[in-house]
Amino acid sequence: MEGSSSPVCIIGAGISGIAMGKCLKERGVVYDCFEASSVLGGNWVFKNPNRMSSAYRSLHIDTSKKKLEFPDFPMPESYPTFCHHSHIRQYFEDVVDHFGLREAIRFESPVRRAELTEDRAWRIEVNDEVRHYDHLVVATGHHWDPKWPEFEGRLDGPVIHSHDYIDPFDPLDLKGKRVLIVGIGNSAVDIACELSNRGLAERLFLSTRRGAHVVPKYLLGKPIDQIVETNPYIPLKAQRKLAALLVRILVGRIEDFGMPTPDHELLTAHPTVSSDFLQRVGNGDITVKPNVAALRGDRVEFVDGTVEPIDAIIHATGYKITFPFFDQDFLSAPDNVLPLFKRVFVPGIDNLMFIGFAQAIPSIIGFVQDQAKWLASYLAGEYALPSVPEMESAIQRDQARHSSHYVASSRHTMQVDHVLYARDLKKEWKRGRKRAKTKASAVHDRVV
Repeated sequence: MEGSSSPVCIIGAGISGIAMGKCLKERGVVYDCFEASSVLGGNWVFKNPNRMSSAYRSLHIDTSKKKLEFPDFPMPESYPTFCHHSHIRQYFEDVVDHFGLREAIRFESPVRRAELTEDRAWRIEVNDEVRHYDHLVVATGHHWDPKWPEFEGRLDGPVIHSHDYIDPFDPLDLKGKRVLIVGIGNSAVDIACELSNRGLAERLFLSTRRGAHVVPKYLLGKPIDQIVETNPYIPLKAQRKLAALLVRILVGRIEDFGMPTPDHELLTAHPTVSSDFLQRVGNGDITVKPNVAALRGDRVEFVDGTVEPIDAIIHATGYKITFPFFDQDFLSAPDNVLPLFKRVFVPGIDNLMFIGFAQAIPSIIGFVQDQAKWLASYLAGEYALPSVPEMESAIQRDQARHSSHYVASSRHTMQVDHVLYARDLKKEWKRGRKRAKTKASAVHDRVV
């Protein structure tokens, strides 16, 4: 069945889709939002029916709540500083109801195919229906398609990805088992701390390719993201050295806890935030190992030549950026490389937008709010894009500014400091408003 044309289609009703819908409604721009699940909230819905959520039972966000909330709808005072996933999901539900966004969301409506037609409109296949839109906003997130490492050999026991981890007994009963976690990001250390409780895993090993800086959630009694925050007017190198000195004084050297020496400076890789991990390592509850060399049946060999009996492996090795509704030859992100103007536009396709496709520090939630406001201005005709060559040059400059000082890995292909990004976006927004006024004047003159 063919549907009529509408202004804007949003794919996904997680935080990115919610923020986009909120800003469009404020501007009076009509849109439809298609959500594959029967509920909203995306990755923050524990056991989401769409099976795309990575939330585990004990998950708490590692960003303080003041960095998460919408300015015009604060989180309840009763919420803890670092919220459990249930708080965040409820907050998103409250945001949608408070701003009247629910009526535009079509639940249980996965987009099967999205293609750009010859007349530059979007043909969207959803359920048994085909609809047409002037603009497409992709808000599907990038933490749902697990990335698996490749190791020589195989393990006799079960191997899962952290995407499927629920708790110590689901989907695997890990009580009394020798467990290896591969990775040292936030999910890896959270799961390691949980399983390393005495009485759960018999032994807990964590393998990492490189040492890592692990910082606590609190410094001097305050959330660390309220103390160590980027200042756009101070050179990044100086800020990194100051942050490293502060952590060194208040926490100590990472090596003092039995961790390997990192091969990079603090804040040149996405930070791992945990108040428990270093203590667990220091207590001997977690044994840190180097990268895996090979799987040997009931054992794992590491690159330092050591071998450990292992019953189960959990890979906390990140995610791939994929778009199942696009043809691969139209758009893909090999090795998680997705060059976008201001992390939103593909140069040359001015009616396709991506929101939330960044690894933002300190939080993706504040980041997408800025993106959504900017995009709503664009879709309301108040902002005009620069030329394709200008966008391509800007992508290269932004890559050097935001990502070049991070460790080279697929984890950091979309790294963005929210403070720096917001400052740059404000300048571009101002330039774009001038372009829009110039174009409007030119059209008016031709008509007259």
